[in-house]
Amino acid sequence: MTIVAVTACPTGIAHTYMAAEQLEKAGRKLGLEIKVETQGAMGIENELSAADVREAAAVVLAVGIPVRRRERFDGKKIYEISPQEAIKNPDAVLMRIKNDLGL
Repeated sequence: MTIVAVTACPTGIAHTYMAAEQLEKAGRKLGLEIKVETQGAMGIENELSAADVREAAAVVLAVGIPVRRRERFDGKKIYEISPQEAIKNPDAVLMRIKNDLGL
């Protein structure tokens, strides 16, 4: 299963990248394909392509600020969490999504 994610925090520095790293690490551990875009102080990095979004079973928004270009996720199952939850409980977040989607 493919999941896409966006991480962003108010300052766009540490928590943005820590959340991305934790989600990627948990995804690998749980056998999920996950691609994470960061929206931080450096702007948008690792930008999700239209194909990434189209093929995704779910979208995780680990954000503390509004997501730039959120409309590209219209029609997708979206799970919005805080960056802190992605950092502290990434396995639980992704397991919840797997269970919710019946995988």
